[in-house]
Amino acid sequence: MVVSAIKLTKQSDWDIVYLRLIDLEKGWFAMYGSANKSWPQRLTIIAYECVFLVLVYWFLFLAGNEVLHLPEGDFQRRVLLFGFCLVVFLRMSFMVVYLLKRGITWRETVSVSFAFALYYIGFSLLGGTNDQPLDWIDGIAVFIFLAGSIINTLSELLRNQWKKDSRNKAKLYTGGLFRYATHINYFGDFVWVSGFALLTRNTWAGLIPIFLFFMFVFFNIPEHDRYLRGKYGRDFVKYEQTTKKFIPYIY
Repeated sequence: MVVSAIKLTKQSDWDIVYLRLIDLEKGWFAMYGSANKSWPQRLTIIAYECVFLVLVYWFLFLAGNEVLHLPEGDFQRRVLLFGFCLVVFLRMSFMVVYLLKRGITWRETVSVSFAFALYYIGFSLLGGTNDQPLDWIDGIAVFIFLAGSIINTLSELLRNQWKKDSRNKAKLYTGGLFRYATHINYFGDFVWVSGFALLTRNTWAGLIPIFLFFMFVFFNIPEHDRYLRGKYGRDFVKYEQTTKKFIPYIY
């Protein structure tokens, strides 16, 4: 009996370890659905953004281009590039700290930080070496960037305001800009990233919004849809059947 009890205890211990490993795996590999506040993940994202901003400033305005043996680009373009970075930082910090109510997994933390590295550092390197003066095409780039930023942030603000009403607790939000696409916030991201890429006036920069587009269409949106179907059931199924997924009126 003693031996059996010991074996049972050991087996129970292994069961506990196994379940904890499963929970850890879910927490790392799941992109959506974490239930906790995720403050370590949120602060990690903001910390990485701050590091990226410092590196960008060093490259654009200090001795970064000389150290890297790269040419110095047009000053006004460099100022505008850094301004874009600041706008992204302020919007995303507000989003991560205040607007985003769901938990953030470590997997999402890594992917978001990598994306910010591409935006801040990638666009600054590609555009900060361009000595072409600003012209009307850059004006279009500013318009596209601001339009995408507004779509992304406004959609989240309206949803956050709706969710504050206790009567809407556990309900699926389909109003505001989300009536035009189930992932209208992703569409806003794609638009402002495209404007950022255009400002660099570098052909290689176009690969970043193209990469983002395919990531949204083939990875983020399908995975997020699975999460939403599991959370809202028939309500989301009906919503996705009558609403475009990504680009309003098109897809």
